Amino acid sequence: MDPSMLIGAAVLAVLFALEGAIPFYRGRSGRYAHAARNLSLAVASGAVGAAMAPLIVLSTQWAAERGFGLCQALALHPVVCAVTAFVLFDAWMYAWHRANHEIPLLWRFHRVHHTDPAMDSTTALRFHPGEIMLSTLLNCVVLAALGAGIAVLAVYKSVMIVIIQFHHSNVRVPAALDHRLRLLIVPPSMHRVHHSHLRAETDSNYGTIFSFWDRLFGSYRTRRRYDDIRFGIGAYDSVDWQNPLRLLSLPFRALSETRP
Repeated sequence: MDPSMLIGAAVLAVLFALEGAIPFYRGRSGRYAHAARNLSLAVASGAVGAAMAPLIVLSTQWAAERGFGLCQALALHPVVCAVTAFVLFDAWMYAWHRANHEIPLLWRFHRVHHTDPAMDSTTALRFHPGEIMLSTLLNCVVLAALGAGIAVLAVYKSVMIVIIQFHHSNVRVPAALDHRLRLLIVPPSMHRVHHSHLRAETDSNYGTIFSFWDRLFGSYRTRRRYDDIRFGIGAYDSVDWQNPLRLLSLPFRALSETRP
């Protein structure tokens, strides 16, 4: 089993418990039903990711056998290669996330993630299988271009699953700690803005692990208050649309919803 899956399951259990004990948004009901819906999508997406995992292995092996990629071209020390590839892969994740908002075809799939009306740690796993398929194919190309081994990806995925579940969570984090965290990583407050129903806020704060990409590329956005954010995209957030089977059909609906 992929180590990141075990890490993700453990972190999810801890965060879900904390969301019940010290929630940022209080008074939410139906937490377990909400989690079940999101995890149903996660199972479908995970199955697609697992089926495509051999492509990742083949792409890294191909690069290693041919001395292809950045690490080989620059003859980087293995440790330097690992750190460089880790940071650059996170830059790629920023670019991919931003593309999912700016390219209509990609947004068709990615909006499944954004139609969650009550963001919590399980939202971090709510993705359409089509998005996972596309991202996996492109990840093969990026990993080969970096010349990074499969171990780098394993470490990245393990760190990523912790961070994305944390910044999607409904855990109350002290404001001072949240502010310090955002100097390096994406904290919950920053990502809550990204899930706002207001398009100007949705189309911002694309970082996955590191927060500095948004500052560097001008997509960083904050707000005075975070407790009055309305989540979603202004459409497809009703109870009947939260059915996993309907969400799977969402990419094939017209891009006609209003995004304020």
